[in-house]
Amino acid sequence: MSATPQLAVVLVEPAGPLNVGSVARLCANFGVAELRLVAPRCDHLGEEARRMAVHGAWVLEQARLFPSLSDALADCHRVVATSGRRAGEPLPLLAPEPALHWLAEGPPSPRALVFGREDRGLSNDELLQAGRLLTLGSGEAYSSLNLSHAAALVLHTWHGLGAAGASAAAPAPSLAPDPGDRRALEAMLGDAEALLLDVGFLYPHTAHARMAKLRALLQRAQISAEEVALVRGMVRQLRWATERGASPGQTP
Repeated sequence: MSATPQLAVVLVEPAGPLNVGSVARLCANFGVAELRLVAPRCDHLGEEARRMAVHGAWVLEQARLFPSLSDALADCHRVVATSGRRAGEPLPLLAPEPALHWLAEGPPSPRALVFGREDRGLSNDELLQAGRLLTLGSGEAYSSLNLSHAAALVLHTWHGLGAAGASAAAPAPSLAPDPGDRRALEAMLGDAEALLLDVGFLYPHTAHARMAKLRALLQRAQISAEEVALVRGMVRQLRWATERGASPGQTP
């Protein structure tokens, strides 16, 4: 890669205006123009945030607000989420370099780097919206970093990918199709869950857990837009058949 592609930094429910301002400054430092805030619990345009942003105040001013992480990632094809946990993750944890190399792969398309809440990070459901999980490998006794410190380390590594260009140490580019956008994947999963509930494969009290396993499987596979459309077409045909009692060979 000769230069790093455009990136959105996403902060989920940030509570500290000093942290938000610091991350905005880091975005300006490392050439990231887009900051997305999911249900912020502080005033991102207040005096404290602006004081920490310094000359990165323009990043704060053009930051986009979203009610949920799924809304913030709807247009993104590749997503890396950060985690400080050591066990119980729904996907394997990667060091920054391989995770960010994967994030930078593929044709130009929206991509995002997600940071969790200061006090409790990201939930498993939120982590399952990422294609890769990144950990900074801090000490075992206290693995959680301050939000702005974690952002500094990750964005420095991201910026270095573009500064170094294609390097001998970088993994070979993936030949797989670019993942589809999150909006299409979530729509397909919603259709599938509704159908599986109706036909009795899922039950309301276990549907969430079983769909989480399916989501993890699809995230590991990183299915393309064409594959998402194929699966959604299959689900819709099965829906049509179950509602009309059609035999498998019939078409609408």
